[in-house]
Amino acid sequence: MAWKFRSGLALSVQIVDRLRADILKGVYKSGDPFPTVRQLAYDAGVNPNTMQKALTLLEGEGLVITNSTNGRSVTDDEAVLDEARDKALRSFTENIVKEAKNMSLNMNELIKSIEKGWEENE
Repeated sequence: MAWKFRSGLALSVQIVDRLRADILKGVYKSGDPFPTVRQLAYDAGVNPNTMQKALTLLEGEGLVITNSTNGRSVTDDEAVLDEARDKALRSFTENIVKEAKNMSLNMNELIKSIEKGWEENE
């Protein structure tokens, strides 16, 4: 089944976001072989050139590495993975804070809401 994409944002950026999230969630594990461009393009329902562009961006971040003739793999560099997790968390937090401020919530209200949501989802 093809992935769902939003209009107004480049496909390659959306693909990078999804693959980065999958790496950080452990869908693709550290050191494991990464699917081929062709397989990922088929799964996503996009042109292989678009997928290649996305993978080049992930390689630039250091999350995916090319192993000469053995294809690609997920990095096993924990520092790179930790940096990507920290960056994703900061972005997520910034979005929550902006939305809370737009709703005129204060920090204590936001924290209470997060704690309540956390408890309800355990």
